Amino acid sequence: MTKTIFVLNGPNLNMLGKREPGIYGGKTLDEIGADCRKAGKELGLDVDFRQTNHEGVLVDWIQEAGEKAKAIIINPGAYSHTSIAIHDALRSVAPLPVAEVHLSNIHAREAFRHVSMVSPVALGVICGFGPYGYVMALQALAARL
Repeated sequence: MTKTIFVLNGPNLNMLGKREPGIYGGKTLDEIGADCRKAGKELGLDVDFRQTNHEGVLVDWIQEAGEKAKAIIINPGAYSHTSIAIHDALRSVAPLPVAEVHLSNIHAREAFRHVSMVSPVALGVICGFGPYGYVMALQALAARL
């Protein structure tokens, strides 16, 4: 049976490569997606990589993952710090393992970024390793599955 991992990306991540490369790096989200699909293949995982700027769409995809995926990797972007809806959606698909990923080290940035609504419902959090954080999350989830 195929082990599908949903990799869900929130607002403004479509601007990677253009937006503040000193913080987020120079890779585009498409390049990160290709890296994830390659790493997933090597790990025996099918990667379903998505991005939206809309909170409700993320909630819909989390619920879909509850039916179709073995795990979720989520970079909720700014919704990390504000979205009880995403928190509740992730709780609703438990015990599906969730890895929270951030390109930058959110704990070394502005104080409002230090609190995540997602972290309490995540198996683990990877932040500050740039695009490689996604691959790290895939490796961790592959080991867990």
